[in-house]
Amino acid sequence: MESQQNVNDLAVLKKTKEVFKEGQRPEDVMALYDGWSANYEEMLLEGQYNAHYIAVDEVLRQVPEDQRSRVRVLDVAAGTGLVGKELSQKGFKDLDALEPSAGMMKKLIDSGIYNVKYQEFVGLGQNTVPKDTYNIVVISGAMGNGHIPVSGIDDLVRVTKPGGLVIISMRLAFLESAEDYKDKLEPYMDQLEKNGVWKQVTRKVVPNYFYGSEGVVFTYRVA
Repeated sequence: MESQQNVNDLAVLKKTKEVFKEGQRPEDVMALYDGWSANYEEMLLEGQYNAHYIAVDEVLRQVPEDQRSRVRVLDVAAGTGLVGKELSQKGFKDLDALEPSAGMMKKLIDSGIYNVKYQEFVGLGQNTVPKDTYNIVVISGAMGNGHIPVSGIDDLVRVTKPGGLVIISMRLAFLESAEDYKDKLEPYMDQLEKNGVWKQVTRKVVPNYFYGSEGVVFTYRVA
């Protein structure tokens, strides 16, 4: 008989395979997240999901402790607020969230952690977040097929203050296995650097990002 932990892990892997399936429309993906929002945290936190911890660790490395209460952060594709909860416990006070899923947004509101909350997408020409607003823009676990498109990088840069940081944590394999990103995402980020839009601070491959698979963390400073 399978243990409850194994059953839960298999359920998470099935869910994530569904939400990152190639060829879905953004509204289809959001419908899946709406349905998952009720037990999202319980399922992930019982497994081997470390994406949010990894993203937060990078934010902590980049922001000295005595500056954290004054730094304005946008948590993009914030889900139920796993990143925000960790940052709040580490001294960050000025936290905003962007999340397109209505189900996830309800969880964000209930958490009481975030100030401004945007229920919208990035990269689809609909973004209403004001330009040059945030010192830190962070994404954890929301890069993949049907999620943030390559064009969404422009939105991330637009809302970041000059000199601010964009921090992206994602599954390493998606750079090659996700059709939305293969031969597109990193070349585009490199081209932005060549164009003087931002400069790469770090690119780190990290272990045990998602159920034993590796992740990658990109940190860029906006010009």
